[in-house]
This record gives sequence, C-alpha cells and structure tokens, in this order.
Amino acid sequence: MHQIKIFKSLETDLSLLEKQVNSWLAESKVQVVNMFGNIAPQSPSPDAATLTKSAHPPSDILLVVLYEQS
Repeated sequence: MHQIKIFKSLETDLSLLEKQVNSWLAESKVQVVNMFGNIAPQSPSPDAATLTKSAHPPSDILLVVLYEQS
C-alpha cells in the first residue's frame, strides 16, 4: 500500500531539509515510488525582518515522498 511523507522547510534551510530527508530514507528503509516538490515564493513584506536583508521573505519548500514499506 502506498503511503506519503511530507517535508516542509524554507529555502534558506535547504541543507537541513536535505539532511532530514536523507536521514529518514536511510532509517526507514522504504522503497520510494515517487518524490515531488514545490517552492512557493512569498509576497514582499516591508516590515518583515529577515536574515538575508531581502524585501522578500524566504520561500516555502514542500517535498512529498510517495513510498511503500519494505
């Protein structure tokens, strides 16, 4: 039976997201059927305080893994 695992992060944390996904894959030993994602750019916010000093806050990243248990 297919199941899903959803990961969510910010574009500024891509290396952390990558580590989380790779760790989960290694620990769970699942068979990946499909993996897809989306990046959602954020609207400018003049009063938002970001580390990047950009007019745009970091975009949301969504990654969905469709898998089967081994």
